[in-house]
Amino acid sequence: MQQALMKAGKEQGETILTLEDVTFGYGDRAVLDAVSLVFRPGEFVAVVGPNGCGKSTLLKAMAGLIAPGRGSVMLAGQRVLAFPRKKLAQRMAMLAQSNEAPAGMVVADLVGMSRFVHEGWLSRGTPDDQAHIDAAMRTMAVADLADRRVGELSGGQLQRCRMAMALAQDADILLLDEPTNHLDLKHQYALLEMAREQAARGRAVIAVLHDLTHASLYADRVILMDGGRVVADGSAADVLTCTNIADVYGITTVARTFGRAIVHLPESAGE
Repeated sequence: MQQALMKAGKEQGETILTLEDVTFGYGDRAVLDAVSLVFRPGEFVAVVGPNGCGKSTLLKAMAGLIAPGRGSVMLAGQRVLAFPRKKLAQRMAMLAQSNEAPAGMVVADLVGMSRFVHEGWLSRGTPDDQAHIDAAMRTMAVADLADRRVGELSGGQLQRCRMAMALAQDADILLLDEPTNHLDLKHQYALLEMAREQAARGRAVIAVLHDLTHASLYADRVILMDGGRVVADGSAADVLTCTNIADVYGITTVARTFGRAIVHLPESAGE
């Protein structure tokens, strides 16, 4: 039922997450500068831009981890900061950049931690919880690691387990901060394909990505940031232009297209 409602929301253009004039900084240094954005169910949105442009801070503001100095972040019409943390976690799951996890913890327990947000006094460790855990571990191809300790895992294995944890949370919104970190090529593509599938099922998926080709290939929409501001917001073809890349990254490129994918090559390599 939930997924059907979310799909209906996409068809009707319903907004699930809104940023209105969001500004944030550390002392005199502005990190986000009057950012206004709208997100809808069923979208896979990639946020791209150079290092230090505010991408990760943007996700933290969406998740209610920081309070804007000005403006507001609204989830389904209510301020994110007004949600109790447990209620917010039922609506929004975040995969942060940090790979920290207790080294002695078993993988199945790590993934299972995400279900705490759904527990009540009379509903702890239910069959429904286990079903979500099992499904998430299968999706991320880590079921065979269930009994392994976190400290025994490679960086890529741990990243996939952390992604399974986010999926098992079963939230309406997935916030992914550089989700392909530590992953080999096969698992990068598998994770991005999974993210696209989650959006197709009705979730709003918002991912910070460094690889512009990945963004063009998998995202429905691309947001390009620079200096804490949104430079462009739209389809990959409209956003990832040579002009925008030159303005934001300071490099002259030649763009090549392969189906959905847009590949930017240094000008000298494109001759």
